[in-house]
Amino acid sequence: MIVGYAAGAFDLFHVGHLNILRQAKMRCDFLIAGVVSDERILESKGFSPVIPTLERAEIVQNISYVDQVFIETSANRLDTWNEVKFDVFFKGDDWKGTEKGIELERMFASVGVRTEYFPYTVHTSSTRLRSALDAMTPKVPRALKA
Repeated sequence: MIVGYAAGAFDLFHVGHLNILRQAKMRCDFLIAGVVSDERILESKGFSPVIPTLERAEIVQNISYVDQVFIETSANRLDTWNEVKFDVFFKGDDWKGTEKGIELERMFASVGVRTEYFPYTVHTSSTRLRSALDAMTPKVPRALKA
C-alpha cells in the first residue's frame, strides 16, 4: 500500500488545489492531505489565511480524493513524516529545481520518501484570488475606522 502526502494551505480552495489532490490520489492508495495551520502560514508567508485552519481542514476532508487530513503545525517536514509516515510527497512543480525543492527531496530521500511534482495551475492561485479580493474590498480611511 502506497501512502501519499500532499500539503498546502488550501486557503480559498480552487481548481489548482483540486488538481493536486486528484493527481496525488491517482498515484497512491491512501492520500493524506496536510493542511498547514494558521500560525505556520503567518510565520512562513507573513499573512493570515482568509479561512481558518479547522474550516480549511473540513473542506479538504470532504474532497473525495482525500482519505485523511493532517493539520501541519511544524515547519520541519520530517516532524510531519514522523507523525504520519508516508511513502511519497506530492508538490506543485513551481518548487521543482529550486533550492527549497532540492532540499526537500534530499531530506525526504534520507528516510526513503519519494518526491513527485505536478504541474502548477498558473491561471489560478490563492495569491491571485487574494489580490482580486483585496482589489474589490473598499478601503476605509483610518480616520473613519474608530
